[in-house]
Amino acid sequence: METIDAINTRRSIRKVTEQEPSKEIIEQILDAARRAPNHMNTEPWHFTVLTGEGRNKLGEVYGKVNQKNLADADQPTLDAAFEKGVASAKRAPVIIVVTMEPSDNPRAVEIEDVAATACAVENLMLAAHSLGLGSIWRTGGAAYSEEAKQEFGVSENGRVMGFVYVGYPDQETTPKVPERKTVAEITDWVDA
Repeated sequence: METIDAINTRRSIRKVTEQEPSKEIIEQILDAARRAPNHMNTEPWHFTVLTGEGRNKLGEVYGKVNQKNLADADQPTLDAAFEKGVASAKRAPVIIVVTMEPSDNPRAVEIEDVAATACAVENLMLAAHSLGLGSIWRTGGAAYSEEAKQEFGVSENGRVMGFVYVGYPDQETTPKVPERKTVAEITDWVDA
């Protein structure tokens, strides 16, 4: 797939089959991710690949965050919230937890490490798309929780950037093409 075609046709895929992509394919998309631009070669990203029962690590984070968000709930409600969280981590056969640790280089700037990690995720998702996989980058309260930082070994200054769900697209699902502003609407040309 040509690069421009991959960019123009990649969509967030919410529904995937249960078929698990091979370790070799996942390593191929991670290799694309690590080639993202990053100021001063800080390489601030880290990837934790969850498959099979390993997805329960994320499910437990979701469950704990769900429970924490319930004020004065009874035990059955808390149990249901936890189980809902565990089930959320089973929506794809592979989940890649993306974390970022800021560089200890005194000249490095944290926002550049965040931006570099976001570029790595885009590379990962474009590579997945070019290999026939679907993906979606999920964030939200669980990604920004202390529970997630603890579970995935992120320092106090680090960040969980999100969870990339990966699998083979459910062929019955055709994502809508979102409307985007035109190039003219988002661009100013300065030539003098």
